[in-house]
Amino acid sequence: MNGYPTKAEVYEELCRRHTREIQERLGKAKVAVVGLGGLGSTIAIALARVWVGRLHIIDFDCVDLSNLNRQQYRMMDIGRYKTEALREQILSINPYLDVLIDTIKVNERNVEKLFFDDDIICEAFDNPEAKAMLVNSFLEHYPNKKIVAASGMAGYGSSNTIHTRKVAKNFYLCGDEKTGMEQANGLMAPRVGICAAHEANMIVRLILGEVEV
Repeated sequence: MNGYPTKAEVYEELCRRHTREIQERLGKAKVAVVGLGGLGSTIAIALARVWVGRLHIIDFDCVDLSNLNRQQYRMMDIGRYKTEALREQILSINPYLDVLIDTIKVNERNVEKLFFDDDIICEAFDNPEAKAMLVNSFLEHYPNKKIVAASGMAGYGSSNTIHTRKVAKNFYLCGDEKTGMEQANGLMAPRVGICAAHEANMIVRLILGEVEV
């Protein structure tokens, strides 16, 4: 493929990095990332770099100038659907990944259909009401699947206040759980990225059979 390493070469390198057993488990996972803003776009790229077997990325919005201070998009992506722009970036990192997109607004009526074939769902919305809707709907329809969500990552407060917590069976929450945009004058790439890394790492741990206590 235009001088790129082959699929087998990429996979073998990751096996050397992660061990074959771990890479095989990552490669069988199916993860949905819902909301492709500062959290979701960063989470999706992190999961792509470890070669999670299938990434299902979901958002209805287009890239605009206000997104570029914290989201994984480029000036050239302005006006494009986030799903399409992010898929292009992911495949530029690893063209052998399986990336499924749904350019749609998630609501109570389509949650059950959207996620039936995903193992783990990652909530990455900016809007608190949308976060609550997704978590509550997901727990209702899929009590045996795992969901990782976020709350509190605005501003430039201490990195050390962001944590990962097990809220209930199969439900994990990342962030400081208190700092919203109204308290911290908006969202900035570094702290949003720390929270995104917590979510991505928790997803990897769940794939590999680890849990928070």
